[in-house]
This record gives sequence, C-alpha cells and structure tokens, in this order.
Amino acid sequence: MPLTVVIDDDRSVQHLVGQALKPLKVDVQTASTADEGLELIRKHAPDVVLLDILLPETSGLELYRRVFDLDPKLPIIFITSLSSGETAIEAIKLGAYDYIHKPLDVEQLREKVNQAIEIRRLMHEPVVLPDAGTERSEGELLVGNSQKMMEVYKAIGRVAPQDVTVLIRGESGTGKELVARAIYQHSRRTNGPFLAINCAAIPEGLLESELFGHEKGAFSGAVTTRIGKFEQCDGGTIFLDEIGDMSPVLQSKVLRLLQERQFERVGGNKTIKVDVRIIAATHRDLEKMPEEKFRSDLYYRLNGFVINLPPVRDRGDDLLILIDHFLKRFNRELSKQVQGLSPEALNLMMRYDWPGNVRELQSVLRQALLQSTGPVLIADFLPTDVRTGRRGEPAESASEASSDLDRFIRDRLQAGSKDLHAEAIEFLEALLIRRVLTSTGGNQSRAAEILGIARGSLRNKIRSLGISIDRVVGDAEDENDDPKA
Repeated sequence: MPLTVVIDDDRSVQHLVGQALKPLKVDVQTASTADEGLELIRKHAPDVVLLDILLPETSGLELYRRVFDLDPKLPIIFITSLSSGETAIEAIKLGAYDYIHKPLDVEQLREKVNQAIEIRRLMHEPVVLPDAGTERSEGELLVGNSQKMMEVYKAIGRVAPQDVTVLIRGESGTGKELVARAIYQHSRRTNGPFLAINCAAIPEGLLESELFGHEKGAFSGAVTTRIGKFEQCDGGTIFLDEIGDMSPVLQSKVLRLLQERQFERVGGNKTIKVDVRIIAATHRDLEKMPEEKFRSDLYYRLNGFVINLPPVRDRGDDLLILIDHFLKRFNRELSKQVQGLSPEALNLMMRYDWPGNVRELQSVLRQALLQSTGPVLIADFLPTDVRTGRRGEPAESASEASSDLDRFIRDRLQAGSKDLHAEAIEFLEALLIRRVLTSTGGNQSRAAEILGIARGSLRNKIRSLGISIDRVVGDAEDENDDPKA
C-alpha cells in the first residue's frame, strides 16, 4: 500500500489528510516536527510527503533540503497558506513536486497525492533492457529479442546519456512510455523528476495551463498562481505523449522552450528559464500533417533523434516471448496457476493481427486468465476478435451510442427536465467510463491512464455515477462469449 507522510503541527490537518486519502487506499503516517518527519522518512521510505511550509522550529524549505539529501526522487507537496504562496513557488524552484493551499480542498488533495504516487512509481520502478539469459526480478521489462527490438535497445543506449530531444514513433499500444522511462533512467538526469503528459487526453485550454502554469487572475477561476509541469520538471525529463494532438498555439510555445529554454506562464509577462529534457511520442505521421495542424519547424526540432517502435505483427517470435511474459505476470497478479496455452489458443493468438499491439495483448490475456478454470488456457477463453481472426464490431457501436443518447434526451424532455445540459453531460461521462472499463476488463489504473485522469478521480466518478465494476466486467465477459462454443 502506498505511504504518505504528513509533516504539520496542526493535528486537524493531519486528521483531514488521513480521512481524505482513505478512499485511495493510501496509508498515512503523521509527524508534528521536522525531526519526527525525518525519522519517518528514513524508517518507512514513503511514496509522497505533505510538508507544511511553516513549522514551529524550522522552515519547511529548510526541512525540504534535508529530505532532498535523503531521497532526491521523493515527491514533496507543500501545504501553504495563501499568504505564503510566494514561498511555495520558491519551493517548486528548488525541486518540490507541487503545493496546495489551506484550507485543504479534499478533491484537489486526493488528485495531487494520487499523481505524486504515480510519478514516484514512474521514477522509481526500473525499466529493464533485456540481457540474454537473464530474468527480470523487479521493475518493468522491455520484452523481445527480434532484430527490430534490438535496434530499439541500441537506440536507447546511444541517446539516453546525450541530453538531446527524442521523438518516439509507433502505433498506439506499442510501449512508447516504457521507452521514454528507459531513456530517463539511463540518462544523466536520473535524479531529477520525470513527468508524463498525454497531450490528447487534456483539453487545449487546460493543457496550456498544465504545461506552462498560470498567474493569479489569468482567467476566470485562476484564484492562485499555478506552477506548470515544465517548471516542476526543471532539471529533469518531461514526456509529451501524443504530441501530434497538440494545438499549433501550444506547439509554438513548446518550440520556443526547445530553442530558448524559457517561457511565460499563462497571463504572465515574467520570463521563466528552465532546464528540461523533452521526450515526445506520437502515432501520427507528423511530416504528412498540414502546417496548420502541426508546425514543420517543431517537427524538424523533434526529429533530431527518432526511435521507431515496431508493431507486434512485425516482431515475429517476440509474440511468444510477450505471451509467456504476461502469462507469468498475470498469474502473480490474479493468483492464477495457468501453465500455458492449448495448441489451438496459441495458434489463434499467433495468427491474430494485434491492431492494439502490446496493450491489446495484455488486455486479452488478463481477461482470458480471469475466465480460466484450470492450468491450461483454452481457445474458448479468448475474445471473439482473436478467435475469429478479425476485429469485431465494438460492444457498443457509434450508432448504438447515438441511439441511447437520443432516447435519453427524448425521455428527459418528456419528463420536463430543467437541467438537461448537466444531465446529458453526466450520461455521456458514464457511457464513456463504462466503455473504457469494459475495454480494460475492469482495470481502473489502466482505465484512468486511457482517460487521462488520476485513478482517485476515476474512483470518485465511478462512485458518483453509480457504476458497478462487477457489472461492467460481467457485461464484457458476456460479449466475449461465443454462442457457437
């Protein structure tokens, strides 16, 4: 269970944090003094620290420096009053992860802690490049021995220590974030932060503030100054996934940052200098996109060093290695004892085209193991797409979704609704979350990643929208049943 240490002499804050983080299944340890906090950090190696700026015997900034000496990768979120906002910004410049204001907003607290725990995992969990004859003991492994994957490993080794911008290209689901993390972990910036942003998952207006931050009063709702990800990542590495979906306006700001290492926050005129390495990724053909969609000058800037990740269908016998790898992994995670696949099941998987690549392979094997009842995974447990060798229709087609929405709107109009806009938004959000949960077999971590939101936020939405995970997974299994089997 992830551990959060709270260092604050206000016991009401300690209690509030403990209660607020219970839904996230996060263990909370509290300390009222700097010495107590340091002892907890030394003893328990937490995943995130919440640190009050104003402590009775020392400043939070001074304690932060001592904690940084202990563990430079430990995400620290400062707790600050509005009057000490400038001090909090100074803390971010020193390398702290983020800050939150008193009185604490529970939803914001959960979101930032959840994000910090995930960032801790991304920085701390090693991505292992395979060596012949070795088995992974911990961390995540880039799997495969095909010639194309060997080229990927060699490219990582060449570029990781060079501190240059990298563009990772490949279809969705090929493992671009794993490659980005491997580059970071083998680079000279390994003691600095690593942040991953999915540019396609965040609306344009929010993405600019997320990346570059904003000044107080920059727009409606900007009640405090916000530090952006580039500022947070000073001295480290930022991974911009699906950069081909970024708007031209933001592309120009990223280009300037690459060229001049500086930018301004939204609504601000103060130039901020940062030292951050950018690793970008895309599944799009950037060079074929029109200028009004993707700037050619940014493309040439990103294109200095390119790593091409091959799709699963072009990796030959790597598929066998991947199946064996994930079979062992999901046996551990799901407490199963599946020893292998039947010849028919293996033949079907080898013949399938895997348009969703490694991500789809993981989903298929996880679902199949959930249904398995013995030591051998048989063909009946595989989804219809794999058994038929072709992509089936989605469980809920666009026309069906549109029909459901039309029916919902008609019903609400007949009921005399006075808040139809909010009701329709809630209906569509529930529909989206159910679809994504179905595609991940109920895996909330993966669903949150696809949706581009924190896992804690997804859990809150599941509760507020009344979504039953058991029902979602059950429906998905029903769809995978072959009536002819």
